[in-house]
Amino acid sequence: MRLSPARNIGILGGILGAALCLGAHGQTAESKDAQGLEAKGDAKGDAKAEAQRMPPRATPGDYQAQAQAGTVTIAAEFMGHAVPRPEGPLATEDYVVVETGLFGPPGGRIKLSAADFSLHITGKSGKQTVLPSKSYVLVLHSLKDPEWAPPEQAEEKKKSSTSFGTGGQSGDGGTPAPVHVPIELQRAMAQYAQRSSLPEGDRALPEAGLMFFEYRGKTQNIHSLELVYDGPAGKATLKLQP
Repeated sequence: MRLSPARNIGILGGILGAALCLGAHGQTAESKDAQGLEAKGDAKGDAKAEAQRMPPRATPGDYQAQAQAGTVTIAAEFMGHAVPRPEGPLATEDYVVVETGLFGPPGGRIKLSAADFSLHITGKSGKQTVLPSKSYVLVLHSLKDPEWAPPEQAEEKKKSSTSFGTGGQSGDGGTPAPVHVPIELQRAMAQYAQRSSLPEGDRALPEAGLMFFEYRGKTQNIHSLELVYDGPAGKATLKLQP
């Protein structure tokens, strides 16, 4: 029996519709699977980042200074222009660093914000300055690894040790070439600054991290300094050692 053209078109349309529905269902399932895998990946990444955060010291007494804000003990140590790191400190000329630890009763929590902290500096001249805490992002442009030297400088140093009659200078009188820090080193320093900075939001105690304050002066010119906390836990003032 021959089917009419109209009926053939109807049958083909039904088959195509069913195929499209199956394809859409498959794509939806694949999309959900991909989203699930992506979420798991993000969760693993977050867990890894948390595991690499700066740990608090064993006790508040292991820091330079301690003060009480309600049930929370705040401890801190002034690090000057150095960013502490296990393999050796990084340096920043534009900021000073305070390593902070917060301790509390078992199961205690605190809502952390760098905006709750300020650094009060009194210079040897008697001038007083109040510095708000700054995001680690602003510090990145000034971070340096004292252990790293550009290949050009290493080569110049080698040449100067064998040069005669020029006093160890290149003799061309030209402007030194700009220093290009490898992108891998920049990325590593940025990642460390992010991981080691004091975290924000609702956190379980104990917690620790670095805070950064914009200060280009020499630490030798500081007469006294205090870290002041005014936040959800209460108020506290810590007298730090320059």
